[in-house]
Formats: sequence, C-alpha cells, structure tokens
Amino acid sequence: MRAAEIITASVLGLLGGLVIADSLRLGIGWGTDGPKSGFFPFWLALIMVVCCAIICFQESRRATGTFVEREKFKPVLKVLWPAVLAVGLMEWLGLYVAAALYLGFYMRWVGRHSWSLVIVLSLGVPLATFLIFEQWFLVPMPKGPLEAWLGY
Repeated sequence: MRAAEIITASVLGLLGGLVIADSLRLGIGWGTDGPKSGFFPFWLALIMVVCCAIICFQESRRATGTFVEREKFKPVLKVLWPAVLAVGLMEWLGLYVAAALYLGFYMRWVGRHSWSLVIVLSLGVPLATFLIFEQWFLVPMPKGPLEAWLGY
C-alpha cells in the first residue's frame, strides 16, 4: 500500500507543480480588475502539492503492506467490468441504450432488486436523461440505431 500511495502522491504533486509553473506564467497577483488568471489555480495547486508532500512523508514512515487484498478487490471489479462494457457499447448502441442495459444489469446483479423496479428505473433514467439533454438543453448525446429508428 505504501508504494501505491507514494507513487500516486508523487504523480499528483508533479501535476500540481505543472499547474504552479503555468500559473506563474499567467500571473498570480492582483490586477486592476481583480485577480489575474493564475491566481486561483496557483493557490489550489500549491495546496495540492503540500498535501502530496505530507502524504509522501507519512507513507515513508509507515510499515509496508499490500495495496489491496483479493477479497476486497472483487467488489471493485463488480463495478469496473460492467462500466467498461457499457462504455464500449456506447459506440454501437448509443448512450441511452447502453445506460439502460448497464442500469438494468447492475441493479439486478449487484443490487438484487425486483424485476419491476429494474425495468422501471433502467428505462426511466435514460428516458429522463434523453428528455433533459436532447429536448430541454438541446445538447446532442451519442445515439445509436434505436434513436435513428425513432427519428432522432
């Protein structure tokens, strides 16, 4: 676990350093019309770098151990693999159909909900999302053959 924490904190600290460098280029002071463009990113990145340094210091003093045990990793994979599959299906089926399949599968497999609740929510949530984004906000989302068949 120690190595993973140190590596993650180091990478995030380096990214924070890049943000600090770019913020200095933009200017971190106060101009005539308020803060310059780099003011807020600079301070946020500085806080992040300090926190990463603290994490590295704490983890360097801690005893070693495993990052994650096999039994604790299984629930993570229960979330990860269906989500990866849903993202892959979005290319061919579109966002709404892939989301309906993902919600239905996940609710039934992991949540063990009743079929009636699974059907209502796995169809209702993508439908509500479709109405909000496509009809209300007029933001086109990835669509598949079903939406094309329906004329969208």
